[in-house]
Amino acid sequence: MTTSRSRRPRCLLSGHAQSPGSLGQDRRPPRARPAEGLPARAGYHPGYRRSLAADAVLVTIGQAVFPGTRGYEHFQFADYAKLTVIGIVIASAAWPVVTRIASAPRWLFFRLAILVTLALWLPDVYILYLGQPADAVAVLVVMHLAIALISYNLLVRLAPASLLARGLRPGAGLVYRAG
Repeated sequence: MTTSRSRRPRCLLSGHAQSPGSLGQDRRPPRARPAEGLPARAGYHPGYRRSLAADAVLVTIGQAVFPGTRGYEHFQFADYAKLTVIGIVIASAAWPVVTRIASAPRWLFFRLAILVTLALWLPDVYILYLGQPADAVAVLVVMHLAIALISYNLLVRLAPASLLARGLRPGAGLVYRAG
């Protein structure tokens, strides 16, 4: 014996029974809202640790592959750490702005990340022009690329615009179903 309650369709996001009046409603998300949650908070972004760890690994690999770069001034932790953190702070501030102004925030943020990465390679090209070792500059270029990849992926996954458009917080234990 089934009750009328068990026959109601289940909501895809919450698992709660829907009222009969909500069955024909359009379920497409509205325009993206500003990002909220962990990346939008000024004091927390897991990209700090991951980017700094990636930088340290790349410096170690670079010095192993190119022994002439040992002791290179830009490979000092204090030198690249402050610039890495500044870059992540700027990226973390940019993501909420992009989700507010763009109807396709991931598309726009991806292209902005590419443009910013290319712009951050300009000082690398300049120090190469000034006579810095090419192998050391190549490691710096790879470090910039690694930071961009880490920051982009963490931001768009920790505070995805599709969740934010529905007013839901990241990591709320939601179950997604294709369809």
